[in-house]
Amino acid sequence: MSLSSRPWQESLEIIDRTMRAISSITDPEKLVDAYYGGIGALIPVGHYCSASRRNVAPGEYILTRSSRFTEHPNPWTERHRLPRMRGGVLGEAIYANRPMIIDDLPQRLAPDDPAHFYLEGFQSMISLPQYDNGESLNITALLIEPEREFDRSIIPVLHWHAALFGRGTTNQVLRNQLKDALDELDRELQVVGQIQRSLLPAKLPNIPGFDLAAHYLTSARAGGDYYDFFPLDGGKWGAFIADVSGHGTPAAVLMAITHALAHARPDAQTPPAALLAYLNERLTRAYTRGGTFVTAFYAILDPTTRTLTFSRAGHNPPRLVRDGKVISIDDCGGLPLGIDPTQTYEQATLKLEHGDVLLLYTDGITEAVAPVTKPDESRQLFGVRRLDELVLSCASAETSGRECIDRIRAALAEFTGNAAPNDDQTLIAMTCK
Repeated sequence: MSLSSRPWQESLEIIDRTMRAISSITDPEKLVDAYYGGIGALIPVGHYCSASRRNVAPGEYILTRSSRFTEHPNPWTERHRLPRMRGGVLGEAIYANRPMIIDDLPQRLAPDDPAHFYLEGFQSMISLPQYDNGESLNITALLIEPEREFDRSIIPVLHWHAALFGRGTTNQVLRNQLKDALDELDRELQVVGQIQRSLLPAKLPNIPGFDLAAHYLTSARAGGDYYDFFPLDGGKWGAFIADVSGHGTPAAVLMAITHALAHARPDAQTPPAALLAYLNERLTRAYTRGGTFVTAFYAILDPTTRTLTFSRAGHNPPRLVRDGKVISIDDCGGLPLGIDPTQTYEQATLKLEHGDVLLLYTDGITEAVAPVTKPDESRQLFGVRRLDELVLSCASAETSGRECIDRIRAALAEFTGNAAPNDDQTLIAMTCK
């Protein structure tokens, strides 16, 4: 047995073809077949066997491959079908933690050797380990028949190839396990997202004299934005919007807790300052940790008097369009919920007029980022100014809340180059007819 005497250009072509083929294979068993099917043309192996002591009791090993197998179970998916052994020549080799060359195999092979059938009839065995954290958890054994010539100078190259290929198949297995774990996690996150979205209003309320629309988009499977509407006595409605700090599942969990607290006591939903104080006390006492907080804006709309009574906890000031101007509703500022249990909140009342447009939003709108096209280009945010220009364009009795939100979404998509949002985005538009 010796290295192929082909011209180096032909050998290079075989290697390149093999490497190209295995680069797209994700099944480790198919990877082994493709590799040895290609490289075998350069290094004729003949007879062989391989063994593994990964995930078995000390002293045991599993015969994973043999040129004398009549069937070839997959060592990764059909491990239970493979011979499990203890001791013998292969046992000595796999626990040696070094390459072994046995030239007197017939004399070393006892009749009761557990691998006798697979080693019988060969003069020499060359055992090449594949290490994991310094331990030879797998070996490949080349079996040489009597009188067959063998070029021992290729043993270092064979050891090199076997060890590196062993690491490659191990990494492929780990990659597949990681993919399976991530896929399972993604399925769980999809369920979390579905549960979270089920906490949002199934439909918006029909409030006489007002047109409502909402838009909700998370930056991950689940997010921390939250909006809600509460039916109150006397035909009044509570409108709530909140933004949990952070993203993803942790924010979604705190969002669900905020929803549960807001619905736990119907008497706490009025007046606005009382609801924010109640949520703040409960969140601070039991739920917010390590700097987590919730910004919120809560208002009670009386459609009969067209008054909006509101309170704000660190949330972005809503935008009100009136008489061709945008007014920032930044009254009654207070700390976000979940920071200071002693924080109190004030409230104010606004008289709405025919043609007014009120927009509630989370900072995922104004902090949307434009794509960077040049190395020295600074990050550009969508910002409040662009938002105000868009809301101002909605100041018409004929423009619905849905049309207003659609304009903002279209502008966001153009500004960000249709990139996925880097933060949760929520919009509530209210037009006064």
